[in-house]
Amino acid sequence: MGLERLESEMVLRTAETLRGRIAARFPDRGLVKVAEQLIGLIRGSSGVGERLRRRLVWTRAVSRTLIVAVLVLTLVAIVWGLATAFGDETLTGVQWLPLMESTVNDLVFAAVAIFFLYTIPERLLRSRALRLLHRLRSLAHIIDMHQLAKDPERLRTGFTATSASGELTLDADELIHYLEYCSELLSLVGKTAALCAEDSQDNVVLDTVSTVERLTVDLSRKIWQKIQVVGELREDQSSSSV
Repeated sequence: MGLERLESEMVLRTAETLRGRIAARFPDRGLVKVAEQLIGLIRGSSGVGERLRRRLVWTRAVSRTLIVAVLVLTLVAIVWGLATAFGDETLTGVQWLPLMESTVNDLVFAAVAIFFLYTIPERLLRSRALRLLHRLRSLAHIIDMHQLAKDPERLRTGFTATSASGELTLDADELIHYLEYCSELLSLVGKTAALCAEDSQDNVVLDTVSTVERLTVDLSRKIWQKIQVVGELREDQSSSSV
């Protein structure tokens, strides 16, 4: 395995291992299903690379062939029109204007057609990658929702619950493990997004990948702040019990 590429197989293996760890400790929690969804997206992203590489090969071949055809037809039309005009001795200077206008229009239309055909492969890759990135961004928010109600302040000895306070069924150790799993899932979401950029130089795709990566880092930072609070509470409780 080379060190210059992010390999989807390694990301998938890490996600499957994480799913097993979550299932072993929290088998009845929805976080297991979130990990399974992420595994499915990673498998889909690996398919993006393989399938799109094959699709792009023949798509580029077809588009380049059509570009050559457009160029040939345009040149033939222009040469034929000019040859006909030069062969007609009755044409005056003013009568050359429609011919020049038609030639310019043909060149403009040919340029538009060539640009459209040239960008077809990249637009196919962009469309598939953006759909996957949109799902990854949604999954990142779902992971954030799973940790959102896990408030470490409820572990404080003097915490007073209200009628609107949800029940926290995790102790300090379980809460730390749960939050760490959420952080690891977010990290893998970012890695999966990075897989979309491995075979793309499209600025829109790269910007979207960066957005998803920044989102996962920001969400993970909030989780680690909670983990730090739980650690401090556990140390305080341990020191007070001595």
